[in-house]
Amino acid sequence: MTKADIVTEISNKTGIDKNDVLAIVEGFMTTLKNSMEKGENVYLRGFGSFIVKRRAEKLGRNILAKTTVTIPAHYVPSFKPSKEFVDAVKEKVKVAQNG
Repeated sequence: MTKADIVTEISNKTGIDKNDVLAIVEGFMTTLKNSMEKGENVYLRGFGSFIVKRRAEKLGRNILAKTTVTIPAHYVPSFKPSKEFVDAVKEKVKVAQNG
């Protein structure tokens, strides 16, 4: 599903004009991104948490140059779905059986 699909579905379900829905969706994404860029976590009850995780410093390898490089500690965005979200996906998305 793409952002355009989301906008279309919300517009169809609510009757709100697609351009207005697009502005709201983009505003939501911008607010979420700006909050996380400031190191703030975003919690959406019943949906999940967008959290900023710290990655520790570690050693990596440059295979082409055959050298070891230090990858500094850094932060990455992460999403942790709520229990309700996880349970709904487990219930509704079935594993395909082979054979």
